[in-house]
Amino acid sequence: MTERISAREAIALVTDSFAELPSSDGGFPPDGPLSWKGYGEARAHAADRTGEEESVVCGTATFGTASFGTTIDGRAPLGPVTAVLVAFEFGFLGGSLGERTGDRLEAAYDHARTHRLPVVSLVATGGSRMQEGMLALTQLQRVARQSALTREAGLAQIAVLRDPTTGGGWATLGAGADVTLALPGAQVAFAGSRVRPPDADPAAYTAEAQVAAGSVDALVPKDGLREALALWLDLLTRPAGGAAPVPAALGGATDLPATGWDAVRRARAAERPRAEAYLDAYFTRRAAIGGDRCGGTDDGVLCGFGRAHDGRTVAYAAQRGTPTRPAGYRTAARLVRMAGRLGIPVLTLVDTPGAANDALAERQGAGAAIADLFAAVATARTPVTTLVIGEGGSGGALALAAPGNTWATPDSYFSVIAPESAAAILKRPADEVRATAAQLRLRPQDLLDLGVIRGISPHSTGG
Repeated sequence: MTERISAREAIALVTDSFAELPSSDGGFPPDGPLSWKGYGEARAHAADRTGEEESVVCGTATFGTASFGTTIDGRAPLGPVTAVLVAFEFGFLGGSLGERTGDRLEAAYDHARTHRLPVVSLVATGGSRMQEGMLALTQLQRVARQSALTREAGLAQIAVLRDPTTGGGWATLGAGADVTLALPGAQVAFAGSRVRPPDADPAAYTAEAQVAAGSVDALVPKDGLREALALWLDLLTRPAGGAAPVPAALGGATDLPATGWDAVRRARAAERPRAEAYLDAYFTRRAAIGGDRCGGTDDGVLCGFGRAHDGRTVAYAAQRGTPTRPAGYRTAARLVRMAGRLGIPVLTLVDTPGAANDALAERQGAGAAIADLFAAVATARTPVTTLVIGEGGSGGALALAAPGNTWATPDSYFSVIAPESAAAILKRPADEVRATAAQLRLRPQDLLDLGVIRGISPHSTGG
């Protein structure tokens, strides 16, 4: 369990300044709408203990560049980012949601849309308030609607999960955010600690478990939250027009492969530059998202947002040379759609022998996941730029490729199928694999001649 801090302490921890929004809390009967005996007294006691009038504090906050020093990426400071901030006070009736909480959250989201501000939620809640019954539970519908309207308005939402984050607060503000961060050791689950099966594994109800399940993007220690939020807000609130520039080719291969098999051999070479090298060269800073929000992760696909050298934010989805699993495709689709809502161009790096084809991948919905990514790229609301940096294996690679804006490096290939597989299907002997590679016309120059790619990326002057 992580250290529990108050709403005001959490606000001070991550912001440069904070101005609370005026509240218009209506009057309640002494014991609330259900006449729950002792509810009024419990609220009064909670107010005395915490100094708050409700379980949530809402306002506008600035997240500055102090975390980055005097400059960002060697450039002049971009200035602070203003956001609507929502902070839960767990000391007030367990941070539970009631009607007044819903009133405050709705007003905060309305303020965000009116003033075109992103929303940051510092969540610590036990769920809906029992003493208000179904009137409390239906606040989740209000919150979900406000979040959806804000998403449609193209405004970023970032959630930080404190301890504990359970029930409806997790299922709306937490899991429903564009980017979800969590404090290490925090209790994060839909089921609270007192309503779980007695034999339930407590490790399944933690922030760490939610990261592993693809429901939380990253764990961030308390002393790193200020910088993490400043970086995320800077990246997600500065949309830029136009497509992402094509990365320069890296590595030693400057000439084009002589044969199809030469192209395959180069793309499979262990020393060839991989996705991490390309991302490091392309971005000055970047922040990763993780997980498909469907219970899965794939370390073979890197997704996130970064600051390119021209100062623009670019979203990226990069394969790392392994067979891509269903969770990898779903995470990439999630990224493309998020970037589209926020007005951010996308860069994809293709490098896979193909989609994972084991039994587990089929059980996890490989076909549906690939189809979803094809659809996300085909309907992307912002330009997508693709560079093939290694193996381009069949539909498992093509799903990441931008129609009409795909490029290739000299040490890459793109093929309808691997030469070995093609030979096997055609019942050819092993010694005809190289000839089959030539027939597939998979070299970069072949792809250019066929109109499959737009061009071959020029080599980096840095070698």
